[in-house]
Amino acid sequence: MKVLVTGGGGFIGSNLVRALQARGDDVRVLDNFSTGSRRNLAGLDVEVVEGELRSYERVHNAVRGTDVVFHLGALGSVPRSVQDPLTSSAVNIEGTLNVQLAARDEGVRRVVFASSSSIYGNQSELPLREAMAPDPISPYGVAKLAAERYCVSFSRVYHSFETVVLRYFNVFGPRQDPTSQYAAVVPLFITAIAAGEPVTIFDDGEQSRDFTYVDNVVAANLLAADAEGASGRIFNISGGAPTSVNELAETIGRLLGKRVERRYLPPRPGDLRNSWADVSEARSLLGFEPQVELEEGLRRTADHLLGKD
Repeated sequence: MKVLVTGGGGFIGSNLVRALQARGDDVRVLDNFSTGSRRNLAGLDVEVVEGELRSYERVHNAVRGTDVVFHLGALGSVPRSVQDPLTSSAVNIEGTLNVQLAARDEGVRRVVFASSSSIYGNQSELPLREAMAPDPISPYGVAKLAAERYCVSFSRVYHSFETVVLRYFNVFGPRQDPTSQYAAVVPLFITAIAAGEPVTIFDDGEQSRDFTYVDNVVAANLLAADAEGASGRIFNISGGAPTSVNELAETIGRLLGKRVERRYLPPRPGDLRNSWADVSEARSLLGFEPQVELEEGLRRTADHLLGKD
């Protein structure tokens, strides 16, 4: 099968590219490498198209001749979207619309879109379920919600065109950059604790998250590309269990055999208090089941970051 992975040079995208190539797919990548890295694709036999999601012409060229598009390309990070909502909106909404239009025009069978748990906002009931009314706080969450609605709309109005939306929850794993200005908490904690430095925790650390190892997300994408009855549907993809940020730090410290020092700062604008998922819809319709639990995922991630694998 010929597939396109937008954002294939990024953390999640490059892990997906490896899985697709391992099963024998012909893989093309579209990336502008603003947040991804060519190093993530080193040693892989993939076609790389360098370009912007905001360019319909470039996106159309990348989509041409493919059967399935995995649309992971995005401008991520809630803090980044708070600082620059205009660019976040342009890339995440206009870019997604370009992908959908190009895929429709080229007769692509299905687009699998990477959305985010940030669309839920702070809900009064947990775990989070797909039927809940979205209430995003951050500009990033708003943009992802708008992109979701385009996906669902296209599957309804263009009847031979299929889309599946996957809402990711706090993905972590190998090739996640700990040096980025907007780095995620897991690689930041691993590198800080390994170096004997304090970890920075915003709020009191008791906020819960559904930390999800990247292999689980990759598996969900592969399932979503072919699952019957999934078009036009939205699915939570997560590890399926809540963990507080304080618990995360302690678990990493225990795995590394290091004492954990913490520095607490006020909450950041746009951050959620609690976010963890019900994955029963994905389990039922996609056959999804998280295979790598949190502690094992943290061990694998630490080994990769610290050069032990």
